[in-house]
Amino acid sequence: MMNSMLEYKGYHASVAFDAEDNLFIGEVYGVADSLNFHGTSVEELKEMFKQSIDNYLDLCEKIGKSPDKEYQDTFHVTVSPEMYRQAVSQAARQNITLNQYVIKAIAQSLNNPI
Repeated sequence: MMNSMLEYKGYHASVAFDAEDNLFIGEVYGVADSLNFHGTSVEELKEMFKQSIDNYLDLCEKIGKSPDKEYQDTFHVTVSPEMYRQAVSQAARQNITLNQYVIKAIAQSLNNPI
């Protein structure tokens, strides 16, 4: 089974091919609701993915629900008290906030300039 990913309107889906059933299977991730789709061809799979997202957004609008976003601008991380103390201390030494320190560490880890 090969894995791949699709993107549409800011939503992403993982895709796998089931050789036994000769079927592409997709699952949208990053939303609390279950959004699954399938197709027998790449074209059908892509169309069903777009249809799945469009239907989800239409339903959310009809029922007055804010659609889930795949990525939020915040996340919570649990670390040991010692690691927390060290991070706060390093941030203070650099005269930056803990938030700035964490952003800097993630950017460096991902080789992304800030």
